[in-house]
Amino acid sequence: RATSASWKKGQGDPLALTQEDVFKKDVYPPLWHQAPGSIEDFPVHGNKTAISAWNYLERLGVYKIVLNYSAKYFTTSGSNNVGNILWGLPLQLGWQYHTGRLADPSNVTTCGHGAGQHLCISVQSWWASVNYYLSIIPFLGAMEAGFFGQLQHEIKILPPEELRADFCYSAADCRSHIPKVMDAWKAYFEVDHLFFVVHPLHYLWEAHVASIAYAVPKFRNSLKYVSGPEASFGENWANAVDFIAATHFSADLQNTNYFQAFLPPRMLSERDQAPFISDFSPEQNKVLLAFCVLHKTDELTGKSHPYNVYILHLIHHLYSKKNHRFLGVKAFSQETFRKATELVFKEH
Repeated sequence: RATSASWKKGQGDPLALTQEDVFKKDVYPPLWHQAPGSIEDFPVHGNKTAISAWNYLERLGVYKIVLNYSAKYFTTSGSNNVGNILWGLPLQLGWQYHTGRLADPSNVTTCGHGAGQHLCISVQSWWASVNYYLSIIPFLGAMEAGFFGQLQHEIKILPPEELRADFCYSAADCRSHIPKVMDAWKAYFEVDHLFFVVHPLHYLWEAHVASIAYAVPKFRNSLKYVSGPEASFGENWANAVDFIAATHFSADLQNTNYFQAFLPPRMLSERDQAPFISDFSPEQNKVLLAFCVLHKTDELTGKSHPYNVYILHLIHHLYSKKNHRFLGVKAFSQETFRKATELVFKEH
């Protein structure tokens, strides 16, 4: 598999991307340059363009198409589309692929594991199933909004071999099942009012949270296939999205690469206990623990508690010491933090 310098353990404080960096493959998701970059690159069967969401390159290609179509709106944010705030989505999929989180966690099949199966995305993977609602649904929302213009052929999203009822496969199908999620993504891709009147980050994160809120509880049963620490991390990460969204974090190419450097470089095993995972960097250990404490504090006090925002401020400070605009916090409860931390260590 392709590797990313952004995900290597133990790197120091990240530096700004240079023009030379942008042309390197390792700032992009694995196999980014091999993924289809236009709708015409996908095969046509029965007068319909067929896209397999369970093939890594094709799911990545869906992101690439959206990035390419939206590039014209981010020309003032740097060349080569680096300022596009949609980069967080494909980079997150790339991190999941790179760390083995898209493979079959039950090991019943060789999907993502066996020879010739490295591009296979498993329907049993919690990460892959949740990501469907952050990849295919945004794509269909964009299509419903007319973002791609008049298409020559109808788009057909191919279903997985099993658990077909857990997903929807066309804009009409998804609208009938998840209208609020579709509304949120359609709103983001409504170009006229989005890019010229209001700030796009509000709409992007509103849609992102809507997808997470629907998908996480829907696929909770899939967490039984992974270790306890991995299952907890998945839920902690999903919980943190609400807080990250509230900051209107700009998930462009540079910021997302910075942030993902501190995510786990592999799946967690039963013996992993942050912040004491020996093959993780100190920053990766700190972020794992912070997400855990954040979730526990949220359960104790609710998302409005100031300390939750303070934890995110610390996480942000890990990779961006120059930017202190994340969210100012004047007061927080040390007692709440102590209780949450004690609960975290008891559970580990």
